[in-house]
Amino acid sequence: MSEVISHWVLLTYKVPAEPPKRRVALWRRLKGMGAVYLQSGVCLLPRTDDHVRRLKMVENEIAEMEGECLLLETTALDRSQEEKVVSRFKADRDEQYREFLDKCQDFHNEIGKETADGHFTYAELEENDVDLKKLQSWLEKIRKLDFYSAPLQLEAQQQLKHCEALLDSYAQRVFDAHDENR
Repeated sequence: MSEVISHWVLLTYKVPAEPPKRRVALWRRLKGMGAVYLQSGVCLLPRTDDHVRRLKMVENEIAEMEGECLLLETTALDRSQEEKVVSRFKADRDEQYREFLDKCQDFHNEIGKETADGHFTYAELEENDVDLKKLQSWLEKIRKLDFYSAPLQLEAQQQLKHCEALLDSYAQRVFDAHDENR
């Protein structure tokens, strides 16, 4: 029985150094798709119809920049090479999850500070609700790029649930405080 090896789309490109903002925009776009850079101008994405379509559009943009690129479908030679690639994808996502977890901690600290200070106002509740929605949206964006279930995914999901529970508890304190004032 043969093992299934992942298929990837490999993009290699060279674009003019000037203007740098176009090169940076290209890099951001590829990172925003979840691409892993193997080295400068060489990146990889899992082969999906969506990635192929989007990379074809990138290919066109590179041509408009008077750059060069190649799009290739590739596989690893063996399981250990595949694991190296997959670990790069996971490491990139874990870096994003760590940033997310830091923001969750900031959210916890903010709710704790407002609770300690007795600031149970609708304005604070609304501000914290906006912050929670940003966290929810951010985690969803990271998860869409987490092609191989990075190790910190579960912790990030649990921390978001904790943030949601904290806000629910804080909201109840706000509602109770305003009922007492009537």
